[in-house]
Amino acid sequence: MEDYLQLFVEETSWYNDIVLGSLLPEKWWVPLPHFYRGWLRNYIGGTSLYLLSGVLWCFYIYYLKRNVYVPKDAIPSRKAMLLQIGVAMKAMPWYSALPTISEYMIEHGWTKCFSRISDIGWVAYLSYLIVYLVIVEFGIYWMHRELHDIKPLYKYLHATHHIYNKQNTLSPFAGLAFHPLDGILQAVPHVIALFLVPTHFTTHIALLFIEAIWTANIHDCIHGKLWPVMGAGYHTIHHTTYRHNYGHYTVWMDWMFGTLSDPLNDEAKKI
Repeated sequence: MEDYLQLFVEETSWYNDIVLGSLLPEKWWVPLPHFYRGWLRNYIGGTSLYLLSGVLWCFYIYYLKRNVYVPKDAIPSRKAMLLQIGVAMKAMPWYSALPTISEYMIEHGWTKCFSRISDIGWVAYLSYLIVYLVIVEFGIYWMHRELHDIKPLYKYLHATHHIYNKQNTLSPFAGLAFHPLDGILQAVPHVIALFLVPTHFTTHIALLFIEAIWTANIHDCIHGKLWPVMGAGYHTIHHTTYRHNYGHYTVWMDWMFGTLSDPLNDEAKKI
């Protein structure tokens, strides 16, 4: 068992070598305990991914494709985007704690994680991945919904994110502009799933970081029209009505629990 758990430690150490070894002098990070190396790597990786994806996304939709995807009067101001970046940057050190704690629990054998797909085979891997994603979707839906329904949680946590409630205030940078505890609570289902279903370690870490790209996508106000994906068209309605489209990746949970509002129907009502 200890030999198998060592595989997780070796993998996270390899990630540390890639990220920290490429960007920082060794004397800055090598003396740190393994846990803090992981946090530093997650902080640098999360920050880089957030800023890079946000900049590229905004450059493409607001400049290269100006007036194609978003009307000129709906493009958020530079001030609004800088405010969103500021909120996200204040929260990023706390966000980075979640994957770090997740890695710690995995390395100590507290979860159902496995290291290699070859340990269980591709059919089992894909089956477990589907169950993992269903648990995450269900968990994020209800966590998000309760952050609206429980008034103190909304007032003191989630309202920070919902100051962006019009198309010209939403941008890809709003994707991580949360109160730190709010952002962590909405990502916690990723960790809870590790205790419920066997999960491939690398896939779990990748999905946590893909959140930075996904949340940028659903805040760009561009309706992708790809059913059953919970794209930006659905999420923009969430930011304007506050009572619909709590789901994360798909529309299924909102459909099941009666909170779905379709962007096409919403547009028809405005005509």
